[in-house]
Amino acid sequence: MTAGGLEIRVRLTPRGGRDAIEGVGSLSDGTPVLKARVRAAPEDGAANEALRGLVAGRLGVPPGAVALTTGHCARLKTLRVAGDGPALARALPGVPA
Repeated sequence: MTAGGLEIRVRLTPRGGRDAIEGVGSLSDGTPVLKARVRAAPEDGAANEALRGLVAGRLGVPPGAVALTTGHCARLKTLRVAGDGPALARALPGVPA
């Protein structure tokens, strides 16, 4: 939770065959991440935009409320979602409120 919203760490699989949030996993250091895949290729920001739309749709917020803050060119990304943090967290699979 952050002031005014929710910060989400995501491990994105571009060209994943479908657009889906697949739950919560963990990195080798134990850091929890939301696992997501999108059909879009990682070219010209298309995969990032698809991820923003996917997360916005899942949380019921407009795409403009989802900002990519880190990881523009990496598989590990951080998204900041504006809104009520606890309510947003409840809308994600496997994420405690």
